[in-house]
Amino acid sequence: MPADYSGTWDFVSNENFEPYMLALDIDFATRKIASRLKPQKVIEQDGNSFTFKTLTSFKNLTVSFKIGEEFEEVTKGMDNRKCQTVVNWDNDKLVCVQKGEKKNRGWTHWIEGDLLHLELHCEGQVCKQVFKKSA
Repeated sequence: MPADYSGTWDFVSNENFEPYMLALDIDFATRKIASRLKPQKVIEQDGNSFTFKTLTSFKNLTVSFKIGEEFEEVTKGMDNRKCQTVVNWDNDKLVCVQKGEKKNRGWTHWIEGDLLHLELHCEGQVCKQVFKKSA
């Protein structure tokens, strides 16, 4: 069985977020608000079914998916684009591919100890975020 991602994860760090948001054509005001947020992630995992909740003081977002099943996603809270999204296991990593208007878009999640790593990528920009599991 792959890694268990279930739990509440608190924001630790964010690297290269501004260039990533620029690659998504995020407007100036939204970029300024988003860059100040410290999101909390709540992940519910039941086998290969996932619900990811991203909670902030500005907006809360929820996405649910099953490993290997493509679904239509509207990237609310970011650029509000429609994507055809699929998430698969790569060993213990969750790898997401989002096909749509933007090239090379998606993310990768993995766990090291009590840290949850997230790499967001779009058109050559990579944003690295780290979260720590809540006690």
